[in-house]
Amino acid sequence: MALTEMRRGSKGKVVDLGSVSMLVRRRLCDLGVTEGAVVSVRKMLPFGGPCTIESNGQWIAIRRKEAQAMRVEAL
Repeated sequence: MALTEMRRGSKGKVVDLGSVSMLVRRRLCDLGVTEGAVVSVRKMLPFGGPCTIESNGQWIAIRRKEAQAMRVEAL
């Protein structure tokens, strides 16, 4: 499922970042969000706004477009 399909407060394991652009994938990797990492959805702003996720204790805001391209497995 896409990261945007998860509910606020739920956790998931990142299974595929292949659809995310190379630049964003590199930035996420630098922040510790790689395939196999556990992320938690913290905020989903309305009207197509950014999504805030938590990984390894840090909060990261990403565009909704990139969040839709990230594939996760619910935990």
